[in-house]
Amino acid sequence: MDDFEILVLVLILIFVVIAIILISGIRVVTQSKKYVIERLGGYHTTWGVGVHWLIPFIDRVVSVVSLKEQVKDFDPQAVITKDNVTIQIDTIVFFQVTDPKLYAYGVENPIMAIESLSATTLRNIIGELDLDETLTSRDIINTKMRTILDEATDKWGIKVNRVEVKNIMPPKDIRESMEKQMRAERERRQTILIAEGEKTAKILEAEGYSQSTILRAEAEMRAKILEAEGEAESIRKLKEAEALGIKLIKEAGADDAVLKIKAYEALAQVADGQSTKIIVPSNLAELAGTITGLSEAVKDTKNK
Repeated sequence: MDDFEILVLVLILIFVVIAIILISGIRVVTQSKKYVIERLGGYHTTWGVGVHWLIPFIDRVVSVVSLKEQVKDFDPQAVITKDNVTIQIDTIVFFQVTDPKLYAYGVENPIMAIESLSATTLRNIIGELDLDETLTSRDIINTKMRTILDEATDKWGIKVNRVEVKNIMPPKDIRESMEKQMRAERERRQTILIAEGEKTAKILEAEGYSQSTILRAEAEMRAKILEAEGEAESIRKLKEAEALGIKLIKEAGADDAVLKIKAYEALAQVADGQSTKIIVPSNLAELAGTITGLSEAVKDTKNK
């Protein structure tokens, strides 16, 4: 192999190496990602979606940042409440990178920084609350932590969207005491409900008895009223019949003889009855002759 061939081979090798280096500098940035580029040790630009070329030995990719919302579940933190109770609280932070440059240069380790800031913020918030308030104020804790973390991480190019208290774990003896208290409260409520039920039942029973007594009295009163009205109506009908009889007698023009005969008939009926007393008219002397004649007439009638 002569010198010319060696030179050609070297040139081809150099060309291949250069081509490989140039091709290796091609970068394809996908959706929801950003590339932070440095040139000669200083920040140069941020690449978005598309095809880019990285100048070899001059430019370098400092950080590949994801723009998706990220979720970090931090380990439980030991915090002390206002009433000196040590509890374990673990939180979940939802955040999103809004400025890749600040995210790359703002803090050395953003995730660790968020975790440390979350722990200190949580201790400050819980230190102002007692145990009962801590257990019932999760929304307040979440809101305060989100506001403080979002303000602190803004200079790091991070937006904290939401903070959630995942779990609050009091000490074992506190949990047992709370369970006993809850059990006693449930038993108290059950006793109250049973007593209220019995009270309501007795009230309803008394009201029912009272209403039945009133209805029975009203029914008896109406029955007596109807009975009295019936007796009054019968008396009125009887009096009307007697008045009608007297009226008919008057209209018939009955004379003294007829009236005397009616009186004798009534006297005879009284004599034949079961009565032990007989009322004798005052004009018996005047009627003696008439009675004698009537007696003879009655005897003849019986004989016949």
